[in-house]
Amino acid sequence: MSIEDILGSKGRIKILKALVKEGQLNITQIVKRTSMHYKQVEKHLKYLVDTGYVEEIRFGRTRMFSLKLDNPRTLLLAKIISTIMEEESMA
Repeated sequence: MSIEDILGSKGRIKILKALVKEGQLNITQIVKRTSMHYKQVEKHLKYLVDTGYVEEIRFGRTRMFSLKLDNPRTLLLAKIISTIMEEESMA
């Protein structure tokens, strides 16, 4: 997987930004924060989980998602996204 694969989708970037900002969210919360359709979010989350950037934790029927911070690539990506979000808020 290359950086283009991860960042080559606006949907994945929106999801990553939401998780950087909020920490942990369920699918419904991600849908609301990204203004994406449920099926799109579900597809992108599956990809992000499969590639090791996001982890899924189940609490009964509820699935919570957060960045997989034990992955060094995820930590670096989260720092980049956080920095960009800070610069966007200052502009």
